[in-house]
Amino acid sequence: MSFRHTLLFFSLFALTLPAREVEEYPPAKVNYEDYKTLVAEAEVHREKRLVRLDTFLKMSKKPNVIILDARPKFRFDRIHIKGAKHLNFAEFTQASLANIIPSPDTTVLIYCNNNFEGNQVDFRSKVSLPTRRSPLVKERKTSRMMALNVPTYISLYGYGYRNVYELDELVNVKDPRIVFEGTAVTR
Repeated sequence: MSFRHTLLFFSLFALTLPAREVEEYPPAKVNYEDYKTLVAEAEVHREKRLVRLDTFLKMSKKPNVIILDARPKFRFDRIHIKGAKHLNFAEFTQASLANIIPSPDTTVLIYCNNNFEGNQVDFRSKVSLPTRRSPLVKERKTSRMMALNVPTYISLYGYGYRNVYELDELVNVKDPRIVFEGTAVTR
């Protein structure tokens, strides 16, 4: 039997089957309008919370401060700022954040891949480069930074953490002011 005949047979067979009721599901727990509102609020808040490396390091030594690394666990285990706590961004929930951050008043310092240069294995820059995928897609002329800092900040803000500060510099991993730890760190 040819492919065409097989297709015709199965099409006719399907027409003779009793119609199944399709189960209706409620809408997904996704609300884009809520997210846009959250982004707008967090954007204004974040503008005053961007800090230079010296300030970041000075703040990290104070009591009631946590450095949060939201990169994948494998990368965190290999190298992270000394003393940082890990919670993969994909695992952010109210409960998981409360386990890491003792109080909404806790000062939280964040950084990501795009804050470091000199180690593209463990701190791979998140960037979307201009590409031409198809004639139907307009080609972008510039790259887009896709840093984890921004969604991390927005999520923390959305979960009620307002005492968050973000590293705002591109730091060489060999900068002697910063101390790393992890399995890939050699002393």
